[in-house]
Amino acid sequence: MNPLKKISACITAVGICCIWTIKFLIRPFVPVAPELKILVGVAPNLIGSFLLPFGACWFFQRIFRLQTQWDLTLTCSVGLLLVIINEYLQLIPLFGRTFDYLDILSSVLGVFLGHISFSRLMLLPRFATK
Repeated sequence: MNPLKKISACITAVGICCIWTIKFLIRPFVPVAPELKILVGVAPNLIGSFLLPFGACWFFQRIFRLQTQWDLTLTCSVGLLLVIINEYLQLIPLFGRTFDYLDILSSVLGVFLGHISFSRLMLLPRFATK
């Protein structure tokens, strides 16, 4: 496994554990101060969107090659588009989910931060793909 894929796997796994902790332990069982409720509400979207380039590198390396900045930008753009479509699908009552503009905003911020972080990793000689 190449070094970039290996670090992407680690970052993705830790991020998924964080999301599950927030969704399945903190939200239902831990009382959260009112001023932090918004943060706890959007954190899974922020973290999940941050993980988009790392997860794409780990799971979909044959589809999303992530060798150039253009590849990274395209992957992040497609991922963000799918996240936004998913959020708008939550307007359909059949799914029993709730739509929230803050989720979209946190997803945009998460993809942006993920793009920057992954881009910096790509530039490091240790993780550079050939």
